[in-house]
Amino acid sequence: MRSAIQKKVAVIVAHPDDETLWAGGTLLSHPEWTCFVACICRANDADRAPRFAAVLQALGATGEMADMDDGPEQTPLSIPVVAEQVLQLLPYTQFDLIITHNIAGEYTRHRRHEEVSEAVFQLWQQQRLSSPELWCFAYDDGSRSHFPLADPLADIYLPLPPEIYQQKKSIITDIYGFSHDSWEAKITPSAEAFRTFSTVAEAAQWLSRNRILP
Repeated sequence: MRSAIQKKVAVIVAHPDDETLWAGGTLLSHPEWTCFVACICRANDADRAPRFAAVLQALGATGEMADMDDGPEQTPLSIPVVAEQVLQLLPYTQFDLIITHNIAGEYTRHRRHEEVSEAVFQLWQQQRLSSPELWCFAYDDGSRSHFPLADPLADIYLPLPPEIYQQKKSIITDIYGFSHDSWEAKITPSAEAFRTFSTVAEAAQWLSRNRILP
């Protein structure tokens, strides 16, 4: 998994822990990447915000958080508003790789994941975010029939080496502070997967088939 290719990478997520759950092993495997994590929720969370800062250090990344609504009722957010928030978080708009949520989320169902994916795609489509590659997390929970699992048929499927997986798991339990019997700790994937797109047309076609919103 390790590569000497340096890249400027943006990881754009809904919540602090999404970057680790769905792509933490990949980021740990690429210390040569210059990685920025943009998170749209929980900046004013007195527990999660400082933990997110510590996680960035563990991942060798930098990042910023916003505090968009993340209440349990999951009131829909305007996609253009989410997109503007993403732009405000990012230090620049040109990257070598953008990584974000699946348009259908990683499990059934979290609206914020879907909204972030939609917003990032629209920014990429409008050329307000520039990158030759867009990767979307590729996980599925079989409509809640099992924990979220990396899709082995995705464009990229990466079983994590044991030492990388243990580092990832320790971020979830030791830094984020989730107990070992928590949902987050139990579902921490030991393989990571991504759908990859190099053209807007290719991404638009796939997204139109998998979009859940509104």
